[in-house]
Formats: sequence, structure tokens, C-alpha cells
Amino acid sequence: MDNAVALKSPNPPADPAGLGSRLAALPAKSKFTLGLGLAALVGVVLAMSMWSSQGDYKVLYANLSDKDGGAIIAQLSQMNVPYRHADGGAAILVPAAKVHDARLKLASLGLPKGSVVGFELMDNSRFGQTQFQERLTFQRGLEGELTRSITSMAAVQSARVHLALPNQNGFFREQQKPSASVLLSLHPGRTLDRAQVAGIVHLVSSSVPEMNPKAVSVLDQSGALLSSPAEGNAGAGLDAQQLQYVNQIESGYSKRIFELLEPVVGRENLRATVTADVDFAQSEATSEEFKPNQGNGASVALRSQQTTESSGGSAATPSGVPGAASNQPPVPATAPLTGAAQPLQAAQGGGASSSSRRDAVTNYEVDKTVRVTRNATGTVKRLNAAVVVNNRSVTDAKGKTTQVPLSTDEMDKLTALVQESIGFNKERGDSVKVINAPFKIEPVAKLDTPWWKQPEVVDMLRAAAVPAGLALVALLVFFGAVRPALKAAFAPAAAPAPGSNLNAVVSDAELLPVPARLEAPKMSEQLIGARVLAKENPAAVASIVRGWVSGSEG
Repeated sequence: MDNAVALKSPNPPADPAGLGSRLAALPAKSKFTLGLGLAALVGVVLAMSMWSSQGDYKVLYANLSDKDGGAIIAQLSQMNVPYRHADGGAAILVPAAKVHDARLKLASLGLPKGSVVGFELMDNSRFGQTQFQERLTFQRGLEGELTRSITSMAAVQSARVHLALPNQNGFFREQQKPSASVLLSLHPGRTLDRAQVAGIVHLVSSSVPEMNPKAVSVLDQSGALLSSPAEGNAGAGLDAQQLQYVNQIESGYSKRIFELLEPVVGRENLRATVTADVDFAQSEATSEEFKPNQGNGASVALRSQQTTESSGGSAATPSGVPGAASNQPPVPATAPLTGAAQPLQAAQGGGASSSSRRDAVTNYEVDKTVRVTRNATGTVKRLNAAVVVNNRSVTDAKGKTTQVPLSTDEMDKLTALVQESIGFNKERGDSVKVINAPFKIEPVAKLDTPWWKQPEVVDMLRAAAVPAGLALVALLVFFGAVRPALKAAFAPAAAPAPGSNLNAVVSDAELLPVPARLEAPKMSEQLIGARVLAKENPAAVASIVRGWVSGSEG
């Protein structure tokens, strides 16, 4: 036979070359749905890849000026480092893995430079600059260095320092002292205490030669004066220190009471407070006392003694009757040791005359006592302690717990312990009051937070929300648009009715020239198809064979 009929198998193999023709044969609506679905899938995949590649971003630099921010962004773009903006552009964020690398590279380039310049101005000194320009450059550099030091404090957002450095002349008495003004801009909700303000004052005054701390003024952004003229006086402005000292005394006494009574009454069965009246008055007294010399001579303080003695005399003059008897010296008078007294002999002549004088001046020391008394500051004038003790918990044999008040003897013992712990002094006016009262303990409701409201679960859900949402969108697009279009494109041809199998086979039959020698694979496929058709519809096969034999078409 010159011609042969090739029968089609009911389940023909897939034809890859016919995929385009099948898609082209789809209706326009299906084509549009398929294209839209594929585009949506591609977008979801790109979004997921971009989200996963972003990673964790951390702050590279914060509180940057516009000039520094622009320079840093330009360098990050050249280094191919992704970045983000935060806080209205005041902070720059980069991936966490590249923070340190980016900082080191930017530091090698001198970024960020900062809006405040310091002593680096002296590095670019110009040739031929005048002495005034040199002084002005030094002053600007010193102001910049002080500004950097002050802004390093946690509460200070920015600062400006103005220095008034007068010209030095040769007249020491006419030289003016330098002064300074500091303007601070604090972070919202931050304040500076007196110790921090005093630290800023002394920082500025110690950085400028011959500057008195009293000549430094510190203001905040609202214009309020934070420093006072007495900042440089070490004995003034101790209000904060006084308050801190009183708090330390009161907390120390309270701690003693708790440490002594808690082992007796229990940890949660005691409340105590101590109020201290502390005297911070400063007084100084000077007294002089003079006392006369008292006691015997041994205790007398002799200061000086002066004695003057003088004596004088004249020779005897002759007297009496001239003669031999008058020329003889007179006989000294004698008196018998015993017996009656005899009359003295009369003077036989005139005798010699003499005179003497003695003056003594003695000065004694006068006692003088000079006493200077300075009272100590911070002495405790009075202590008031108030202690509340809870009732004792007693559990009976049945396990029932009741509150029982403390006895009078127990309260007296506790009062004595409190008095000893604080150093009770009745003469000083101290008072200690210990009472027993039941504590009202409100039950704490235990909050059973559902597992879906726990913080770690909420964080995990937030982290997984984006990929889960993208995956859900991808599934909806695939099953709603892509899958129906692909199913319609690859759907098999409709099976013919039982009575029309022969017509379908005959109409679909193709007359092919019978080759001289059939190839094994094709022959086997045709035989398999003929066998399947003969098994399913033998009447149709018989009709075809009858037509072949008779030479007529079926």
C-alpha cells in the first residue's frame, strides 16, 4: 500500500514546541490574567529579596550638621555602602556589619569635621599675619576646644563659649582680668545640677590663665543664669551638699533600724523613717582674759627687776678745847655686861657723817588668755524616729493564719533597740516612737498574658509579618491567576461520544505514505495506538479494515 493512516493516541505525549501555540490560543482575558499574575509573582520575589538583603541598620553618626551630613553621604555613595536617614536627617544609618568599617574609612578622610573648630586653626597660619590676627585665631581655637569639652557632657546638646581676653600691658595694676560666657542648649528633659554647673565654671576658668571662677557666666537656652557670683567661693553655695548630707544621715539611721529589727519582725513587717535636724551655722568667737598674779612667789611670773643703791660720807671735824686731849681720838663707849648701867661718857670731839640710798623696781607679767572658738558645721541637733511594726502572724494546728498584736513587753524591747541604734540622747531632745499596727497588704493580681501578647512573640510576629505577607500574596496570585491560565492551556481535548468514535477517528485520520521500511519506534507507537483502539472500539476497527479491503472510504 502506498498510503497508510496514522492513528492518534488518546493520550499523546506533551509537545514542548506547542506551548506557545496553546498559550496563543487562549482567550484575551486569560492571557491578561496570566501576564498580570506572572508580573505580580516577579514583584513579590523582588520585594522579598530586597527585604532580606536590608538587614539590621545602626546609627553611623548622629547630630550632624548639613555640611557634614552631605559630605558623609557623598563618601558612602562612593564606597557603595547603603544608608538611611533618621531623626529628620540628623542621623545616618548604615548596615550593622559595616558601621565600624565605615567609621574608620570616614575618619581617615577627616569626616565628620564638625561645625566647631579648635586648635587646628593654628595649623593653617598664613604668612604675614598680624599680631591681632594671631591672637584672634588663638582665641577662636580656645573657644572651640572649650565648646567640644562642654558638649561631651551627656545633658548638653550644644554650647557656645565667648572669651574676653584683654591685652596685656606692662602695668600690673592696670591689667584687666579675663572673663567668659557660656551658653548651653540642653537636651529635652535634661537639667544640670549645681555640681555640674560648678564643674563647667571651673573647667573654663582653669583653661584661661588668671581667670577667676567668679568671672564665668553660664546660661541655658532660655536665658536663665545657671551660675552665681559665689560659684568660686568654696564656703558658699552648699545648699545641695547640705541636703545630700542630711539625706545621708537620715538614710544611715534608717538602715541601722532596718538591719536591727528586720531579723526580729520580718522583712516586710517593718516601716521606719528618721528625721534629722542638722545645724549648719558657722560661728567664730575670740576672747581675751587677764588675771592678776596669785599665789606664792614661786608661781609669780617676774618680768624685770631693777635695784639702785647709793651711799656717801664726810670726814670728822675737830671740836672741843684746843690742847693735847682734843687731839686724841675719842675712846669708844663701853658698857658693863652685868651690873648697873653706868652713864655714858661725854663726847670728846665731833665725829664723821655718812648717808645711803637704795631704789628697787620689780615688774611682773600680767596673765593674758586669747581663745578662738570655731563651731563645727553639720552637727546633729535633734533626731526624730518613727517606726511601725506589723502584727505577728500565728498559724494554728489547722493551718489557719491569724494576725496577733505584739505585747507591751515586746514593744518596749523594740523601742529600746531603736533608741540604741540611733544613739538616743534625751538631753538633746531626741524622740523615738514605735507603734504596732496591722499592715494593709493589697493582693497583687497576677496578670496572665496570653502567649500572643507576650513581647517576644509580638517581636517575632513583627519580624515575620513582611515575609509572611509577601508569601501569602504570592500564593494568592499563583492560585488565582497563573494556575487557572496554565490549566486551561494544558487541558486535554474533550473525549468523543461513544457513537461518534468512528467518525472522530476517521476524520482525524491522516493519509501518510507508507515508507519502504518503518522505523521501530514509530511502528511500535502506531501498533500500540491500533491495539488500544481495537480493544476499546472493535466495531470501528472492523469498519476501517473492511474499507481497506474493499478500497472504499468509510
